[in-house]
Amino acid sequence: MIQRELEKKGITTVGLSITKEVSLKTKPPRTLFIPYPFGHPFGEPFKPKQHQTILKDLLQLLETAQQPNTLIESPYRWRRTKFA
Repeated sequence: MIQRELEKKGITTVGLSITKEVSLKTKPPRTLFIPYPFGHPFGEPFKPKQHQTILKDLLQLLETAQQPNTLIESPYRWRRTKFA
């Protein structure tokens, strides 16, 4: 997995996953799981606030994850969560 190789070189990584089962099996270093449809990991098209919020969550996870193989489940739900 690319994330592991980058981590071996000292580059901290974070991933965004839409398939929790795969992430639990492959155990990437840091992952934000978001239950969105395939092809839309950052949310609905043309919704920049939604995209920015998810990106900020990823960057926050990059800074705050304390343990290896950290998987955080996002509270956002497809077309149900309102983004300001």
